[in-house]
Amino acid sequence: MNDRAPAPGGLALIQDLVNTLDLEAGTDELDTETGRARFGLAPADVEAARELRESLRAACLAHAGHAPHREVRPLGELLAAAPLLVRVDPADGSATLGPADPRPLASRVAAAVAEGLGAGTWARLKACEAVTCHWAYYDRSPGGRGRWCDMGVCGARAKMRAYRARRAAP
Repeated sequence: MNDRAPAPGGLALIQDLVNTLDLEAGTDELDTETGRARFGLAPADVEAARELRESLRAACLAHAGHAPHREVRPLGELLAAAPLLVRVDPADGSATLGPADPRPLASRVAAAVAEGLGAGTWARLKACEAVTCHWAYYDRSPGGRGRWCDMGVCGARAKMRAYRARRAAP
């Protein structure tokens, strides 16, 4: 949908998951074997993955200052069941935070959110303002005020609608 660079670190996993649903085309990659394999999902895991995806989308919309597109289960509730584990390297004492069990998608997402919080990048993962899009993107703008996944598509459409509305006004 957009030509932006992927989000850094573990946030790329979240961006990829949110972007499995193309609202404009009405297609869902989680309906395909290939799409499920990208996230290590069995067919029985798809509904939980969709619920997680939409809660993540709502968080991304909130990061961009937009209301959720629909009622979703709070992300914190979904991630509470995904325990994280601190691993300390005995050689140098460095520590990493990761999923206690890397197989469940929610555990990998929880680790990615924790990584983003620690790096200060979580709030820059946003969802496009366009109601027919809501594509996840990483806002690399200096002020962190990006509004669209792609200025050449969604941004241009929004600006053209605003222009036409101004011209039509008496």
